Amino acid sequence: MATEEGPEETKVSDRGMVTIPADLCRRLNIEPGDKLRWTTDEEESLSVEIVHQREGVFDDFEPVDVGETNAVEVESEFGAE
Repeated sequence: MATEEGPEETKVSDRGMVTIPADLCRRLNIEPGDKLRWTTDEEESLSVEIVHQREGVFDDFEPVDVGETNAVEVESEFGAE
């Protein structure tokens, strides 16, 4: 992606790894754990799709009180697995 100063550029390491420029990470909201999906077309142009992986998908749910369970009592009643 180009900036007023020119295109962003990174170097590929000997292990095939690249670093995403910090400015792009901020602008595109790329965070640790996100994935990048790489595709090419017939002209060998490369495109990258960001796949956001958010932890705690159930964080918005309210807890439900199901009462207390005594594992020793349950095991004696139903048996161990």
